[in-house]
Formats: sequence, structure tokens, C-alpha cells
Amino acid sequence: MADKFRGLVLSQQDKSVQAEFQDLSVDDLPDGDVLVRVDWSTLNYKDGMILNGLGRLVRHYPHVPGVDFAGEVVSSGDGRYAPGDQVILTGWRVGEAHWGGYAQYARVRADWLVPMPDGLDGAHAMAIGTAGFTSMLAVMALEEQGVSPDQDGEILVTGAAGGVGSVAVSILTKLGYRVAASTGRKDTHDYLRGLGAVSIVDRSELEDASKPLLSERWLGAIDSVGSSTLAHVLSEMKYHGVVAACGLAGGPDLPATVIPFLLRGVRLIGIDSVMCPYEKRVSAWDRLAQDLPLAGLDSATTKVALRDILPWGEKILKGQVRGRLLINVQDC
Repeated sequence: MADKFRGLVLSQQDKSVQAEFQDLSVDDLPDGDVLVRVDWSTLNYKDGMILNGLGRLVRHYPHVPGVDFAGEVVSSGDGRYAPGDQVILTGWRVGEAHWGGYAQYARVRADWLVPMPDGLDGAHAMAIGTAGFTSMLAVMALEEQGVSPDQDGEILVTGAAGGVGSVAVSILTKLGYRVAASTGRKDTHDYLRGLGAVSIVDRSELEDASKPLLSERWLGAIDSVGSSTLAHVLSEMKYHGVVAACGLAGGPDLPATVIPFLLRGVRLIGIDSVMCPYEKRVSAWDRLAQDLPLAGLDSATTKVALRDILPWGEKILKGQVRGRLLINVQDC
């Protein structure tokens, strides 16, 4: 590898965060077992917050952001990985507490990596990224709670045009579920139907959380919005319905009552992708390689160079990113 490589480095000045592309060396990288040439990354909502200095997610500067990456092992002090291996990293607070994937090389702990599953490459893995990985964990949670495609009813996906929602719609459709996609963006209706949604629910229909119980409507739900939307969805679940909660784009509060849980036996399952154990990670990535239609993923993906990433950080915070954003890290 070259003595120098490029990366996006954040610094803090007078409580504001500045971003600058810089030349870095391996000696600049934090400690770790495995050195990886980073080929691909992605942009998540959390990345947008970090790039704009929001939420105090990063406490120590200078810092290289990027919570996901995929690439090739250059050197390894751990027997599980050898030079040339293709690997994926999501979670473990990489890109927050530890330097992340917005540089052409990264050094991380071996425990944080997952081998590239058969059927995927680095570009597709990052088109999936944390958002798609989270979606798969949510689908697996519905399955573990007994929700199956042969049951009568629809699975609601909120925030369906976003990264988590788009992949969830695609996976659920491939598995044979009937999917209702909720969005507030009319320009995404055809896109969501193309992913397999059988019905579209306007976001405004799910915003009123004033009634603790409404008519039974949903067999299951994957919610990335939270707040009053999640409260409303809980009130519309069928008896013994299951909701997998995996986001808070609408806020961290939950203005709900216990009535749906007591009268209908509704189950609310929390999805954590950051500290998810290794064995479950491998299982979820294997399922993604098997159950996510790559053609649909390609249609839901926009590719950009790392050198052009900064404006996209603002766009994702404003809800202006549809589907997934694939970042070519070597184009820096």
C-alpha cells in the first residue's frame, strides 16, 4: 500500500465541526487487529448527524466518520482473517467512538468484522449497510415471534422510502408477505410499488396518537419512525401482532398507553444493530445474501464518490435521500 492515503477528517473548533479531506498514514490510524483497504461505505442517518456535528455522537477529535464499510484485508493479527479476505463492518460504534470508513484504509478489532457471505460483494454489502442489516434483524424478529407469510394480513413498514424501509419492503416481499408501505412522499409511490408494496399508506394517517385502541389492521410492523407514529401503529395491531421498532426519525418519545399490550397481547420488539452479537450478525448477513433481491437493491441505490459526500449529509437529515447511498471510498 502507499505511504499516504486520503480520508475525510472532522475537527472541532469553537463547538462547530469542520470537515476536510486530508492525507493520512497507517500510523495515524487507531489500534486494531486488522488493517483493511476500504473500498465501499454508505451514508446512514447517523452519519448525517456526525458530519453536521449533531447529537454529541463523537466526543474526541480529530475523527474519521463512516459507521459502515466493506473492503479487503491487508494485514491481520487474528487467525480468522488473512490478506485478501473480503470483510464487512457495521456497528460497534465505529464511526463514532472509533475511526470509521470514510478513509481509504481502516484498522479495527477482528471481533467487529464479518466475512463477506457467498453471493455478495463489497458494493452490494454497502448498498445494504447498517440500514439493510437492521431491516433483516427486524424481519428475523417478526419470524421469531411467529409472524409468517401464510397468515392473513399485511405487514406495515413505516418510513418505507428510507434506507431501512426500502430494504424491509424488498425482503418481506421476497419472503411472500403482503407489505403496506407508509411514506409522506408522493413521488416515491411508484418506487415502493416497484419494490413490492401492495398498498401505500400516507404518513399523515399514522400521526394521531390520541386514541389508545383502533380497529385491528396490521399483522406485523417494522417501524423506523418512533414517536406518535409508533404509538398509532400499536393501536392498530391485530391480536398478538408484532412490531419491530428500529428507528426514531420522528422522535425518541412514545406517547402510547399499555392498552394494546393488555387487550390484544401486542408485542413490541426492540432492534439493536450496533452491539448485535457476532453469531447473529453472520446469520443476518447470510440471510441478506439469500433473501434480498439484488435487482431491487440496485434500483434503490445511488452511487457517489467519497469526495462528494458532504452535501449528502445534509440531504439525509432533511429526508431527501431515497433508498440507499453507496460511497466509492477509493474515489477520494
